[in-house]
Amino acid sequence: MLSADFGNLQRDIEMLNASECDWLHVDVMDGVFVPNISFGQPVVKHIKKHARKPLDVHLMIVDPGRYVNDFKEAGADILTVHYEACTHLDRTLHAIKDAGMQCGVVLNPGTSVALLEDTIQLCDVVLLMSVNPGFGGQKLIENTYNKVEQLRALCNRKNPQCLIEVDGGVNTENAPKLFAAGADVLVAGNAVFRSADPVKTIHDLKQ
Repeated sequence: MLSADFGNLQRDIEMLNASECDWLHVDVMDGVFVPNISFGQPVVKHIKKHARKPLDVHLMIVDPGRYVNDFKEAGADILTVHYEACTHLDRTLHAIKDAGMQCGVVLNPGTSVALLEDTIQLCDVVLLMSVNPGFGGQKLIENTYNKVEQLRALCNRKNPQCLIEVDGGVNTENAPKLFAAGADVLVAGNAVFRSADPVKTIHDLKQ
């Protein structure tokens, strides 16, 4: 949703409702954890009001555990938090589950998959950032494919039901390679909203 037209947000949400996309990915940025500010709970509530698909809310904020219940009330169905932002990751993941949401951990490009060895069993999803977080329109970092393969091996060993999500620079050219490496969920912002036919682009990604 970060790449949507915020002057016509309802229109873009309705386009996504009619498309083959599965989730609406919502990036919440605080200008501290990442060098950008996006929006908070009021905008998430507005998105939820019009969305007919689950909200996948990605918190790029410091100390995300403080806001678990706030984003549940705002309409999040899936809540992902950064490994790098959580002092007590186990506690935060349990709090998300206790609030009735699916939970997940996000790893920045420079953070090793191996650090999830003790928490992967709690996760419904792990989101790998394939760009340095904060801004849309960046090019996918090539090492992402290796990280997806590493994460797939870890999930197969400790939590086979965990979904692998990739966010950043995803497009119709690299999507097949990401799926081949083991990804389950792809986040596509610019590739969708900047295309001449977003619904067709989503269809092409799904294929």
